[in-house]
Amino acid sequence: MHLATCVWQEKKAAAAGMGAAAGEWAFSRASVWALLAAAGGALNCLVSFLVFSFLDVLDPVLCVVYKVVDYAVEAEWKPCYCSAAAREGGAGGGGGAGSAAGTLFAPPRVSAAGAGPKVVRLSSSSANKMQVEDVSDTLYVRASLLSDATRKPGPSAPALTVSPAIAELIRGKLDRAPRPPRQAPCWSDCDCKQCHSWSTGARSSHLYVHVQSPPPPLPLASPSATEAVVFIHGFISSSVFWTETVFPAFSPGARSKYRMFAVDLLGFGRSPKPAESLYTLREHLEMIERSVLQRYRLTSFHVVAHSLGSVLALALAVKYPDAVKSLTLLAPPYFPVPEEEAGAATQYVMRRVAPRRVWPPIAFGASMACWYEHVSRTICLTICRHHRVWDRLFRIVTRNRMRTFLIEAFMCHTHNAAWHTLHNIMCLSASKMGAYLDVVSNNLSCKVALFHGRDDELLPVDCTLAVGARVPRASVTVYDNKDHITIVVGQEELFAAQLEAIWTAADHRD
Repeated sequence: MHLATCVWQEKKAAAAGMGAAAGEWAFSRASVWALLAAAGGALNCLVSFLVFSFLDVLDPVLCVVYKVVDYAVEAEWKPCYCSAAAREGGAGGGGGAGSAAGTLFAPPRVSAAGAGPKVVRLSSSSANKMQVEDVSDTLYVRASLLSDATRKPGPSAPALTVSPAIAELIRGKLDRAPRPPRQAPCWSDCDCKQCHSWSTGARSSHLYVHVQSPPPPLPLASPSATEAVVFIHGFISSSVFWTETVFPAFSPGARSKYRMFAVDLLGFGRSPKPAESLYTLREHLEMIERSVLQRYRLTSFHVVAHSLGSVLALALAVKYPDAVKSLTLLAPPYFPVPEEEAGAATQYVMRRVAPRRVWPPIAFGASMACWYEHVSRTICLTICRHHRVWDRLFRIVTRNRMRTFLIEAFMCHTHNAAWHTLHNIMCLSASKMGAYLDVVSNNLSCKVALFHGRDDELLPVDCTLAVGARVPRASVTVYDNKDHITIVVGQEELFAAQLEAIWTAADHRD
């Protein structure tokens, strides 16, 4: 008995020792991972500082290069936003200096209802003022990495001096008289039939819309009522993001009941890409209204939107509160602005969307697209203008074993469209999203569904959680191991089934 007790105690002690050793090993392993993560973060910061400091120098150089090439090829100077400069200091002191200089940008007044209009005074002797509330100041005010790193956050935005050239550029686009669209694309943009077919015929006044209608009823069968669904893609994307993924995955019942409209937003895919447009939210919304709601006489519809398209979807719902039956938003770009950043909300959103980091790659791409006007034009020249070459190379490398629709989705746009849409929709959403969400929460009764990928490295899952907190009745679904793209791509059947359930539930509520 004593021997058995001693053996049991020895086994227990050995097990306890092994447990302690395992615990120490696990703690040691966690510590190693923590050290590696800290070292990786520090390396990312260092490399990012070097890379983006270089880009701060490179962008003005490219500005000169493009001006020379534009003039040589097209015999005209292309306007850009490089002439603006920001002055440090408060709105009062900087404002006085700006007035003396003759050109002044007055920051919007911040209130609970959102930011007011921005007013640009062209010169000290000019009595003309223009309302540019649809134009984000991030277009012409982007601090260098060093300046941004040493800035002092405060409740008010710095006074900004804007050159007359920038003011004239914006005024010229806002006040332009209706005129035929430019027939020839810019030399740095793609001129293929797919990208430029909009310039012929009546296509220039409407977006490209892919329509999937229910099949015609069988003979002697009574026609069933159909409902409309409007799909809005995100930034640097197109309608193929929907038509090549969830559209084929819908059940026969859904295909026979719903008429689906997938749009190419203004400047993307097969839609018009006017060179004179500022691609403001107003312009995007008017084109959706003209091309879908009015053209197909939609009086009620469901809306499905991804990423940047969620801003347009919310604007559409606010404008047509009685027509929207359900609102489904995937990865909505909502960044609640802290109180200390309220005076420079657009700048805050730009830093969140484009953090100027080389890792992860999607953040690196967003940072180059958002902060550097001429670097991003170079990227479009390399990728978008030659998207057919990239498509062929991709097919050769993969031996046609992978679908290449994402190349069409991500590469068929112009730099002018991408640059202005990113700033005037995404960055300027800081002054609009909160008000839109409050209207949806308080004044609309439609069903609201939110989806996000937990591994989204472009728009963190906190964006969707913040929308859910602002609209308490919204259902929130967070997918594990899914990112900004694989939230749809790769799980098409699951997502299509969830959409059908949302539409059915909204129909039953009516």
